[in-house]
Amino acid sequence: MKRQNSGSEKIAVIGAGIIGITAAYRLQQAGYQVTLYDKEGIAQGCSKGNAGHFATEQVFPLAQKALIPQIPKMLLDPLGPFSITPNYFHKAIPWFLKFLSNMRSNKFNANKAALKSINKIAIDSWLTLITETDLGELFHQKGSLLTFESESNSIALKIMKAYQAEGVIVKLLNKKEVNKLEPGISNSITWALHFTAVAHTCCPETLTREIYKKSKSLGVKFIQTEITHIESNANQINITSKNQTFHADKLLLAAGAHSKIFCKQLGFKVPLDTERGYHYMVESNTPPTRPIVSFERKFIMTPMRDGLRLAGTVEFAGLEKGMNPKRANALLPSGHAIWPKITKHKSENCRWMGFRPSLPDSKPVIGQSPVHNNIYFSFGHQHLGLTLAATNAELITECMLNKKTSISLAPFSIDRF
Repeated sequence: MKRQNSGSEKIAVIGAGIIGITAAYRLQQAGYQVTLYDKEGIAQGCSKGNAGHFATEQVFPLAQKALIPQIPKMLLDPLGPFSITPNYFHKAIPWFLKFLSNMRSNKFNANKAALKSINKIAIDSWLTLITETDLGELFHQKGSLLTFESESNSIALKIMKAYQAEGVIVKLLNKKEVNKLEPGISNSITWALHFTAVAHTCCPETLTREIYKKSKSLGVKFIQTEITHIESNANQINITSKNQTFHADKLLLAAGAHSKIFCKQLGFKVPLDTERGYHYMVESNTPPTRPIVSFERKFIMTPMRDGLRLAGTVEFAGLEKGMNPKRANALLPSGHAIWPKITKHKSENCRWMGFRPSLPDSKPVIGQSPVHNNIYFSFGHQHLGLTLAATNAELITECMLNKKTSISLAPFSIDRF
């Protein structure tokens, strides 16, 4: 991207995860003076422990009518793929009511169309960024598998046709074909959908840190501090931490699940909550070569530099409650069931929990504030933060440069709430 700004405008980016860092890279490249702010440091949130899957096939919003019959069963299992901590249930009710309202056909179809519009350009955006930054060793285009343990292929065929109807490239593999593709997979796997146009990274934290290093070489600055308040007037942004005030010409809010409080300060009531996701690292002498998702067990495994990452589950418990190690441990038997030749990881830090920023319509907030001329938003990417980061950075840069964006940002506007 060529330098298009004079270089006199200062941009503050709150949030140093993959969303904030890719945006900082593109904005600095465009000629702005960018400073990142984050309490924890570079890549210390979901960018540290996510599943590493560039999941462009995920064009269906999570608010699907087919989910309704499954909810009571899921809620009764505290260690299942979906749970709500009892003392958080009343706080989650408003979010779930909005979630249910997004199951209506008109909303579901509109949300699906929006996700398709941004997902379809995500891999190309990543390929451009990976080439520019020379980080090809961290980006692997080997597709992914969605596995089934049923003798019948009826469910797999139904799901395949649904994806194909949305333009997603996918093919059905039988048991023999699956074993040939991934020889270490369990004999219980009878069918699999092979998504050939998706990708994964062998370390999302390293990828994020390396993009930050490239950004830093361009002039991006980083200040590790806890921002407590942001304020905008027509001419300046005031950013307050516990012991200092910073100033900028424009601000990008990319603070993930922590964005809600800042939106409130700016006058926006956003139904943002956190789906707490877990991972458990294991070892295998012969790991799979691509991400494998289990349809029945609702989790994903991804080959990483330092082992095999078992990830997934959704837990609603807010931002304050600590990790529940039992939920991470529950991934281990599922891992054994799909990939038998795994052993426990040697590291004591094999468990992780992170806060996915989730909105009830499954769409992120991207674009300029409708009431501020110098505030921009980029948060709420749910399960697709890594997937959409490169495209998101391009869209935000186009937006700040007052250029026509590559896709319409109307479906992602903060005023949709």
